[in-house]
Amino acid sequence: MRTEPITDASGRPIPVARTWHWGRWLAAAVALAVAARLAYLLVANPNLDWGKVAEYLFNERILSGVWVTIEISVLATALGLVLGVLVAIMRLAHNPVLSGLATLYIWFFRGTPVLVQLIFWYNLAFLFPELVLKIPFTTIGLKWDTNQVMTGFTSAMLGLGLNLAAYFAETVRAGIQAVDHGQTEAAYALGMTPARRMRVIVLPQALRIIIPPTGNEFISMLKTTSLVYVVAGHDLMTNASQIYKANNLIMELLIVASLWYMLMTAVATFLQGRLERRFGSEAVRLVRGGGLAARILPKAAA
Repeated sequence: MRTEPITDASGRPIPVARTWHWGRWLAAAVALAVAARLAYLLVANPNLDWGKVAEYLFNERILSGVWVTIEISVLATALGLVLGVLVAIMRLAHNPVLSGLATLYIWFFRGTPVLVQLIFWYNLAFLFPELVLKIPFTTIGLKWDTNQVMTGFTSAMLGLGLNLAAYFAETVRAGIQAVDHGQTEAAYALGMTPARRMRVIVLPQALRIIIPPTGNEFISMLKTTSLVYVVAGHDLMTNASQIYKANNLIMELLIVASLWYMLMTAVATFLQGRLERRFGSEAVRLVRGGGLAARILPKAAA
């Protein structure tokens, strides 16, 4: 936007003195100098073989680990989202038993470290050597060897998914409670059951709050999968650690893993930005014009 120059009483322009923020320039120069020095110490370090970094960057086992990392992240996030919605609904239920169980679930999985949970699921066979699913009071059912079921991949997906569900349940609960109470009252006026009210009226409007943080959860999940190496889940960190234990190129393989994690995070961040633009408060049409209930009420009255 073009602005008119400032003039005096006679119409002559008044020169505007430019303010020099010397403190900002000095802080920027110091920060750049420190960053450049650290980058030089890393790049020019004689103990670091960048040729090996390039050699292992597209190594078959590294690429396989990247794919497994993406698989675990997607499956664990999907499991966490589905269970998180269920736990959040239980948490808000009027039934004190369901609400109490949901509160206990959230407290337990948020209160114990993810690493402990992963190791627990991987060693579940110590408590239950066999997993049995049968009809009560009969011998009809199925039986599995726990060691064959609880592989590193399964333990990682289950442990990370159940842990995410506890955190995502709070996000869903905040989204549900952010929906205007008048929408709920309108749904009750239409004679909707609580389940239908939640499914048709509340949850669709809560999406504008629930969906954007989902990208953050997935990005966090991508990096949390690095803990899976303790259960040998064949993810990126597991394969990288197995390689550097064999050739002692510890720093080189850690750099390779970091580069792939940063790439996956960059892609996920881009997709998260698209989600936020799509489901931002200005883009959600469900809450415009009085919301869903306002749209349904005239139809019901007709």
